[in-house]
Amino acid sequence: MKIAMLTNNYRPFVGGVPISVERQAQELVKLGHEVTVFAPMYGDTEEEQQKVLRADEDAPERVVRYHTQKNKMANGMVYPAVLPTEITEVFADEIFDVIHIHHPMFVGPLGIRLGKKYGIPVIFTCHTRYEDYLHYIPALRVYDHSPVCKKKAVRWIREKVIPAYIKWFADQCDLVLSPSAGMRQILRGYGMKSASAVFPTGLEDGFFKRNATRAAEIRREYGKGKKHLLVTVSRLEREKNYGFLLRGIADVRRKAGDDFHVLIVGDGSQKAELKVRASLLGIQDIVTFVGNIPNEEVKDYLNAADLFMFASTSETQGIVLAEAFASGTPVVAVRAVGTDDIIENGVNGFLTEEEEETWADRVAEVLSDESRLKEMGRAALDSAENYRASTLAIYEEMLYNQCVGAKRTELKRAAGLLERAQDRKEETGYGTEEDRSEYPAMVIH
Repeated sequence: MKIAMLTNNYRPFVGGVPISVERQAQELVKLGHEVTVFAPMYGDTEEEQQKVLRADEDAPERVVRYHTQKNKMANGMVYPAVLPTEITEVFADEIFDVIHIHHPMFVGPLGIRLGKKYGIPVIFTCHTRYEDYLHYIPALRVYDHSPVCKKKAVRWIREKVIPAYIKWFADQCDLVLSPSAGMRQILRGYGMKSASAVFPTGLEDGFFKRNATRAAEIRREYGKGKKHLLVTVSRLEREKNYGFLLRGIADVRRKAGDDFHVLIVGDGSQKAELKVRASLLGIQDIVTFVGNIPNEEVKDYLNAADLFMFASTSETQGIVLAEAFASGTPVVAVRAVGTDDIIENGVNGFLTEEEEETWADRVAEVLSDESRLKEMGRAALDSAENYRASTLAIYEEMLYNQCVGAKRTELKRAAGLLERAQDRKEETGYGTEEDRSEYPAMVIH
């Protein structure tokens, strides 16, 4: 099967969606499929761009890079070109069986048009709650001093416009995939009518392999001689709720003492601000900002830790939670869509309301009971088995085949209707009203 995946961001950009797309593509290649990922070019210089292309050459999946606009988002994401000709030219020359879109804007609508033009089934994965990311658009940023009319306009966009657009986009697709049952429910709440399925991001088998030596090195380097090492991994951006996390860590210190150290793995536009906040809270001595690390090394940091902490309320799944589980590391997280689908409260972790003291109580509770901590770690490892990428790829392959079969049936029916209408027109000079009402949209066009 020839599969086209269209995404607005990909490696070397670090984030949940690029990781998800890359894992899906590479697992499908292992099953014998040809996967082409259409992704944006990164790099401001020719040398930087060539580095990206050289990395693509070594990847199992084929990557076609399209050009982007000069401006970038605050978090480093790029804006794809209005009409990336690199994509349309490949589709003109090659025949694909499936189009899998990973974003509803930029290359997303182009994928819809290509699907209709060439009669290819279109699958859409809704990775993100886009209403929580409006602050990346400068014109839609709201501050305390912003005019009331602007605050109302942005709220209207968040609560009405975005859900309406996502519903419209999803209903143009043959199948919509949601990373969690909670996200699927949200899409249904928008009014989405398309067929849908829950399809979480999977974990490579390598995430289940423990490098005890490297984990011990990390613990020695960052543990500061403390009893426990705690970790969190994500981009350092507003939607990840790091203000809450830092305040929660300060509460944990007050409740349980300071016989622990915290690693914050990741980078982003808020890094400098968060370091200042840590100092103001008096926790700068128990928190280390590690920065970005290669994705294949994340598991070593998770293996080194006793507990994973999470505060984001904007996730649709939270890939890193499954990664923590694969390392046998239980999680304390804020209850939200995505997190409450993977965390079984009191078994492989704890879920709390978005309230620092309650969250800190759960962290302190699990750190105070070593046997409970180990028990939850074993449960976390068991939970991770449900997220093996190799198993999920077989399920994805089945979903693709179903969409291909349904599209072929639809095209045959459309061809039959058109042929019948043409026959009647030859006999009577015009088609019947019944014929016209049954034409699929693609036939009318």
